[in-house]
Amino acid sequence: MLSHRKQPSRYSSSRAQRGAVLVLALIFLLLLTILAISASGRSLLQQRMAGGLLNAQQADMSAQTALRGAEWRLWKSTSNITAQLNCGTGIFTDCYIYDPAHPIANVVAFRTQQGWVTAGSTEYKGYANGTDYTAAAVAGLAHNPRYMIEDLGVELPPGVGGGLHESGATGSTGTGTSSSARHIYRITARATGGSANTVRVLESTFAAKSN
Repeated sequence: MLSHRKQPSRYSSSRAQRGAVLVLALIFLLLLTILAISASGRSLLQQRMAGGLLNAQQADMSAQTALRGAEWRLWKSTSNITAQLNCGTGIFTDCYIYDPAHPIANVVAFRTQQGWVTAGSTEYKGYANGTDYTAAAVAGLAHNPRYMIEDLGVELPPGVGGGLHESGATGSTGTGTSSSARHIYRITARATGGSANTVRVLESTFAAKSN
């Protein structure tokens, strides 16, 4: 008795091939989707990093600008022999006398507190006080920079007095023989970048004569 084996039809073979191609296509589509999502995530991360770096640089430059502006104000005031440079009493009514025994709350907060602090400080708006650094056409900062000036006392030779600062200044309560009529001033500047969340606090010391 003869037996006959059933041959697979061309239709079923073609359908199986199409099914395999579909599976491979779906796998490649899934891989491409994963790659696209990964590339997009890296692009967004790099964009955020670049934005953060820009904000940090803006805040640093803004604080430096405020420091130089306050130093210029001190230096320019020394050329006016009729004006009183005495901190807090003459032309610098927004200046503070440094006294380690009695720290001033506004000074401590401005120098150490996180976030944006304005109490007791001076807003810096350029040489002629007419530049708004928050304007997009100028710098686009979140806030105009601010600074604070402290009189650390008379300038003293090294090793004389209390030595509360590297310059030799001892503050208003220090003792010792002054080397000149100059005082040492500590300038603290606080600034932001384009985002208010980026804050930089810088300081410098500056010597200027006091009447």
